[in-house]
Amino acid sequence: MAEKKIKDQALVIFGASGDLTHRKLIPAVFDLYMQKSLPDNFAVLGVARSEMTDDAFREKMKEGVIEFASMKTTDEKIINEFCSMLHYVSINTSDSADYGKLKQRLVELDEKSNVKGNYIFYLSTPPSLYPLVPSYLAEQGLNKEEDKIRRIIIEKPFGTDLQSAIDLNKKLYENYDEDQIYRIDHYLGKETVQNILVTRFANGIYEPLWNRNYIQHIEITAAESIGVENRGKYYDNSGALRDMVQNHLLQLLAVVAMEPPMSIDASAIRNEKLKVFQAIRHYSDSELITNVIRGQYTEANVKGKYKKGYRNEADVAPDSRTETYVAMKLFIDSWRWSGVPFYIRTGKRLPTRVSEVVIHFKPTPQTLFIDNPEFRNDGNQLILRIQPDEGILLKTGMKIPGTGFNVKNVNMDFHYSDLANSYIPDAYERLILDCMIGDASLYTRADALESTWGFVQPIIDFWKNNPDAPLYGYPSGSWGPDCADSLIEGKEQTWRYPCKNLSDDGIYCEL
Repeated sequence: MAEKKIKDQALVIFGASGDLTHRKLIPAVFDLYMQKSLPDNFAVLGVARSEMTDDAFREKMKEGVIEFASMKTTDEKIINEFCSMLHYVSINTSDSADYGKLKQRLVELDEKSNVKGNYIFYLSTPPSLYPLVPSYLAEQGLNKEEDKIRRIIIEKPFGTDLQSAIDLNKKLYENYDEDQIYRIDHYLGKETVQNILVTRFANGIYEPLWNRNYIQHIEITAAESIGVENRGKYYDNSGALRDMVQNHLLQLLAVVAMEPPMSIDASAIRNEKLKVFQAIRHYSDSELITNVIRGQYTEANVKGKYKKGYRNEADVAPDSRTETYVAMKLFIDSWRWSGVPFYIRTGKRLPTRVSEVVIHFKPTPQTLFIDNPEFRNDGNQLILRIQPDEGILLKTGMKIPGTGFNVKNVNMDFHYSDLANSYIPDAYERLILDCMIGDASLYTRADALESTWGFVQPIIDFWKNNPDAPLYGYPSGSWGPDCADSLIEGKEQTWRYPCKNLSDDGIYCEL
């Protein structure tokens, strides 16, 4: 995966006894190990409050590797060799006095594993620790680069509103430079999200059409079929707007709408994305009512199984007004996109798990083939599927063989799975490797983060200050509130209702 060897270093994971480390982080590091993408000298140090020996930590992580790693192997020797690089130290992460113990363990790791004092600190912790851990590390001098790697990866949520995000950035800047701070958004680590840039900027046929002159509207969907599961306590204080829109969906929007960067490097790409965030039109309260729709799933039988409503989920308030669904129409006031509506939606308990971008091109100016019940001249569609069944689908009109000019819409599709011997890396695998190399292209910069919070903050404030603002119920297993269709402009225009398989749409399908 990596063509050149990267500097010797250690990955220090805070919250190492948690689910993310077991299911995602260590399996991702193992996949890098299997592809020989790790440095010659490398170690992982798990940090958490739980008392655990190195061997107990290795045994737990071994289970995670066997179950969740993409690069499967039954060779016990390979797995054990990898696990020998894993170490563990127990400290009270909330107590600055305990960080001397961590520093001492890192000194020992330097001697044993020869990682040369290069450290990446991964904060897989509750957000309340995001300001504390970096500060306590700095007290031990572990923030000082001095020709060494000293970087911090911070999981979302980065703040709960605009002010908390600003405050957290200020706190981090007391001890770290911006190029040491990596704010992770795993959506950007997906191979198919990065492929949107390639589709746009490596093909001469798309970019000339990628503007207000040829595109009628764009929709972005991130649907989940599950409910809040066991995350009710977190989710009831977050909701879909904070959990999905402020980060994942607006980041996707930026990739779709940005101008071509001068080069494919972190600074150039992040500069262009920032311009998109700055150009998103902010709504007044009266405009929010008509352009933003929120919903909450209710109980229903889905495929013969009873699914409880959101308010009946564990750790959710019985009178909760937290949204599990958001759909909105927004505009980017730039030369390229002036007047083009962007529609974004996300929700839980929808019919299937799917994330995709749909480019709706303008229809031909004259409808020549009018006697075609199967053909509607409502423009071509380019669908960029992010998950699952990753690929690209172009919907185009073709003549049906026979006399006359009978036309029907057909699919021209490419599936990632068609690439022989292709390996699609997990998002965390790509993002961890990028941080090791020092490439921040797929990470979020402070100014961009504050811009996205600046856009959603008025919506948060409006819902908070107007408790009677509409909150629509929608049955579990449906595509959300019916009124979401009214967002889309144009006669007979509606959302695309996708199936889990990219090419199966426009027909009834098993979801």
